[in-house]
Amino acid sequence: MWAAVLVWWTLNGLASATGMRSMRDASGAAVVTWAHALTVSLASAWLWLPLTMAMLWLVQRYPIERSRLAMSLSAYAAAVLAVVIVRAVMVAMLNDWVHWYDELPSFGEVLLTSVWNNLFLGWMLVGVAHALIFAERAHQRERQASELQGYLAQARLQALAAQLNPHFLFNSLNSIAELLHHNQDAAERMLVHLGELLRHSLDTAGTQHNPLRDELRFVRHYVDIERMRLGERLQLDWTIDNDTLDAPVPHLILQPLVENAIRHAVALRITPGRVRISACRRNGCLVLEVGDDGPGAAAAHGPSGIGLTNTRARLECLYGAGAHLTLRTEVGGGTTARLTIPDRSATVS
Repeated sequence: MWAAVLVWWTLNGLASATGMRSMRDASGAAVVTWAHALTVSLASAWLWLPLTMAMLWLVQRYPIERSRLAMSLSAYAAAVLAVVIVRAVMVAMLNDWVHWYDELPSFGEVLLTSVWNNLFLGWMLVGVAHALIFAERAHQRERQASELQGYLAQARLQALAAQLNPHFLFNSLNSIAELLHHNQDAAERMLVHLGELLRHSLDTAGTQHNPLRDELRFVRHYVDIERMRLGERLQLDWTIDNDTLDAPVPHLILQPLVENAIRHAVALRITPGRVRISACRRNGCLVLEVGDDGPGAAAAHGPSGIGLTNTRARLECLYGAGAHLTLRTEVGGGTTARLTIPDRSATVS
């Protein structure tokens, strides 16, 4: 602040010196020399430095507010009066060196001149100080609002994750319960896979992004669980570009899409069904697709269930309009869910 005030009053002094130098007498000669103009103008300007800082401090300590309006105005009036008097005293003390006057008049005349020259400037300082304080307050409120928005988005993401994990767990436990009636060995193996999934979920608790390779590992465990329930009816194709494996993706973003494809394309039929999972980079984005060869009911009726609903909500929180989840029915049957997110390979949180 001292530096800013120094620069301001120095520029003010230089501008005043230029104005003094341009003044001419009747013969067209300059009234003052450059040296005298600079001395007088810069001395007058720099004497404002401590007064300006004192006024800024006063306004910061006692800003105009409805609860103490009278007190603040009284303090400013006293401060402006003090500025007028201090400026008159300084002129009287330093005139022999600066030469504002060729012959110093009485102190009463100096004080009257100070009133004319400095009363308005003193109140202007009060206004400028308030403008600075109110601008800082507005900036602080904007920063706090931005931080609050970030906290709310984080809380919403955590709430969505808290919904998604029990949803997935209950579905898995239902699958295990079905197997217990006719294949206990498979049910035991399914519990082992479920344990791996829960361990992965606990290890990544609190994170919003994971490398794609970790999400694919999670999906493989989930598919293994579903394959024990569905047997050879569940066929899976993987088309994953190697350069996408380290790309950060939202935690548990693929599992709801795979679950939706299995539920619509495989679980309701007795013939084998195929689910396709692919990942590639395209136009600065990471494109993930989960497709199936079912009847296309998922696209016809739109995303259903908590998994896909939460997926859309999480994408909105994380990327805003920068991410898209679309479902379409393919010609000849089948549904493809396409997830397009910004490629942020450099940052994994």
